[in-house]
Amino acid sequence: MTYFAHALLAATLFNQPAVAQTTVEIVPAHDSPAEAQTRVQLQRLLAAHDLSPWICTRTIVVDEKAIPHSHPVLTLHTRHDKDDELLLSTFVHEQFHWYLSDRRDATEAAIAELRKHFPLPAGTGTNAAGDYSTYLHLVVCYLERQVDLQLFGEMKTKQIMDFWSGDHYTWVYQMVTARSRDIGTVLRTHKLNLPR
Repeated sequence: MTYFAHALLAATLFNQPAVAQTTVEIVPAHDSPAEAQTRVQLQRLLAAHDLSPWICTRTIVVDEKAIPHSHPVLTLHTRHDKDDELLLSTFVHEQFHWYLSDRRDATEAAIAELRKHFPLPAGTGTNAAGDYSTYLHLVVCYLERQVDLQLFGEMKTKQIMDFWSGDHYTWVYQMVTARSRDIGTVLRTHKLNLPR
């Protein structure tokens, strides 16, 4: 029996994933019960799913008073303590901001092309902080959706995207769902494929 076969058999027998996990440090901002609960939830989810291809920063703050953001330190809130999929989707969303910040030239070129193909709607219905942020989020949210599809399948991913479409970045999530193929073509052109 080969080494790989032994490892797969051992993982099956002990019900452990046969994948390498990436270690992350999860720090509660205020040591509140809600932050501690979200920390445990995220640790459990990271142990259950191999997210290592999409982890770009390994220090995570859980702050019940913050809106999730990527920089300078990836910060999550406690809002999704009863919804594993929304928490994981938020986690990978913020990780992709780090992924793109390491690929600035390709990201800028993709955004320039997206501007040509995706005119913004009149008014302020995008929920992003300006035009640039809206186009950047077309890239981030597209990548987020691709991971969600791998982790949760089509039906659950549709539910997640529908929820986000009514919650924040409404136009962005609508476009990511309705014109996924078009966005994917632009990203592939600029070598911003989903990391594997």
